[in-house]
Amino acid sequence: MVAALSAAEAGQDVLVIEADPVPSGSTALSAGLIPAAGTKVQKAAGISDDAGRFANDIQAKAGNENEQVLVDLLANNAAEVIDWLGDRHALPFSLVTDFDYPGHSRRRMHGLPTRSGEELINALRSACEREELDIICNLRAATIYKDQDRIRGIAVTGPDSRIEKISCDRLILACNGFGGNRALVAEHMPQIERALWFGHSGNRGEAVVWGQTLGAQLQNLGAYQGHGNVAHPHGILITWAVITEGGVQVNRDGHRFWNEAQGYSEAARAVLMQPGGAAFAIFDERIAAIARQFEDFKRAEASGAIHTGNTIGALANSLGLPPETLERTLQEIPDEGSDQFGRRFTPPSLSPPYKGVRVTGALFHTQGGLRVDSSARVLKQDGTAFTNLFAGGGAAAGISGTGDSGYLSGNGLLSAVVLGRIAGRNH
Repeated sequence: MVAALSAAEAGQDVLVIEADPVPSGSTALSAGLIPAAGTKVQKAAGISDDAGRFANDIQAKAGNENEQVLVDLLANNAAEVIDWLGDRHALPFSLVTDFDYPGHSRRRMHGLPTRSGEELINALRSACEREELDIICNLRAATIYKDQDRIRGIAVTGPDSRIEKISCDRLILACNGFGGNRALVAEHMPQIERALWFGHSGNRGEAVVWGQTLGAQLQNLGAYQGHGNVAHPHGILITWAVITEGGVQVNRDGHRFWNEAQGYSEAARAVLMQPGGAAFAIFDERIAAIARQFEDFKRAEASGAIHTGNTIGALANSLGLPPETLERTLQEIPDEGSDQFGRRFTPPSLSPPYKGVRVTGALFHTQGGLRVDSSARVLKQDGTAFTNLFAGGGAAAGISGTGDSGYLSGNGLLSAVVLGRIAGRNH
């Protein structure tokens, strides 16, 4: 939808093909937060930030495994997209300012009031409706037609399985990654294939399959975003703020097992390696108050996923954990300084009433895909670009390195909105 808004502003006729009854996708399952450096919102909040610092943070998290040109492209254009969506299309972005996301050296996560990806999707859909753009739902692209290196059109199928062919001057692939395709996940990221799939079921990997058929370059297919803090069995995302603000994870034996400060993507594998493939996030009421800005957390509380205890022992009994072990584990956390895992803590320490939730590890979305140039055009095997084939978001290779540890919070939506904006306005 960002690509459609951008293309329409450039005077192009646009048709959006949507497989679902209404637009949703993995974005609707996320917190809808987009990182950007140097925005009007940041400046109004008195935060000094710039694209160079942002690019350095992206590369530092990924161990410099990303192509610098793509990192710079996204970091340099993110602020313009946020300002444009806010000024031109009235999306009321604000910053998350009461906690820090791992790897970001400035507070630059922009979200809508409910911190909900569903709100972001609905706001973009409303913007498209105001611009009178055509979004045809319940149609799934099935085939791409090509003449040499030029895309001529697509075939789509509807609920009645009837095939319809649509010609096009340009084609922008915005169909996310392949997390919903278990065969591709098993092939490219076997270490996470048994994890809960928390993305959208429609992410079947068509961009990868079409790319192979067309002779396009594919890159970093082993990269993905995991999350090790999904309430289980409720299936509700628990914001990582419960950890960054001083919470910890323990296994069912009541022991901590890793440095949680590394990030929530790495947490997926760390949690899945524990007995039963589960863990427990332990925090307190102070931290819960911060987490309540997220709709998902409030929903988790309403569903009974969040347990409360006035003492550590009471919380342990409520969660089914060994009370003495949990008490000893929490007592070993330093009030200030580093622990045995290398995690650094700062005051205040956890205090009653205590909170806890049983969580598991999940695969959120894949980060590898079609390699694109600075215009978001898809590149062929010989390094030249298809003249009228573009890709963005999860359909394109991202900036999260080659595995799970390179994911910096917001990388997915950063790629979606920036490459969408660029692809839309380029002819």
